[in-house]
Amino acid sequence: MLKIAVQKSGRLNEGSLALLRDCGIVVENGGDKLKAEASGFPLEVIFLRNSDIPEYVQDGVVHCGIIGENVLAESGAGIDVLQKLGFSRCRLSLALPKEGKYDGLSWFNGKRIATSYPNSLQKFLKKNELNAEIHLINGSVEIAPALGLANAVCDLVSSGNTLFSNGLKEVEVILKSEAVLVASRQLDGEARQLLDKLLFRIRAVLNARKYSYVLLNCPEERLDDIINILPGMKSPTIMPLAQKGWYSLHSVVHEDDFWNHIDALKANGAEGILIIPIEKMIY
Repeated sequence: MLKIAVQKSGRLNEGSLALLRDCGIVVENGGDKLKAEASGFPLEVIFLRNSDIPEYVQDGVVHCGIIGENVLAESGAGIDVLQKLGFSRCRLSLALPKEGKYDGLSWFNGKRIATSYPNSLQKFLKKNELNAEIHLINGSVEIAPALGLANAVCDLVSSGNTLFSNGLKEVEVILKSEAVLVASRQLDGEARQLLDKLLFRIRAVLNARKYSYVLLNCPEERLDDIINILPGMKSPTIMPLAQKGWYSLHSVVHEDDFWNHIDALKANGAEGILIIPIEKMIY
């Protein structure tokens, strides 16, 4: 059985369990149990604090885990990132009081910076040859400047609302983060095979999120133009309609090109355009 560690509670927990559900793996965690056996896949889920997951994976207590890149960077653990998962996106940033004048990184020389991420901050300061004092705070970092504990903060930012409500402005991004699947370097045998199967399912789900399935009708004289717009994974599916001179065309559109394709299709005579989300996609 494969053992995976996920966050005990919070956004990473919700996103991780949702991803597993999309992979056909259901995890029941009634009563906030510390571990739960999944259905639909030979998987045991261990619920841990974020900061504990890298060590558990590194030591081989669990085979793999889902954590934020920020947690991995802070831990310095010797584990492998297998896949970025596309949720819980945020950034580790430097922020200072809104009324303060900021003229570049040199502003931080001689300043005191409050943070819960001392290792990541220290690496950033060293890389940029800055001399600042790091004040470690476990908790509400944003209030440190208002209390006179620090001149600036280094903290996770998602929407930026927390910084704004505490009278701070974001001035530098240290690193960008999202949820990632990580694995122990000690895996072999059955555990490695199971992890490869889990990764296959995850990638099928993530690939599907990048595309939409398109169905449309078009007149025969515009068929070549439509095909040029929607080539599909290899080529589109084309079927004649009961109405002579009309065809139904099925294809796949990447989300990055979605609206450009739709506009071009309409301009070239496409009608009855349907856009359907794709649940799984296997190349």
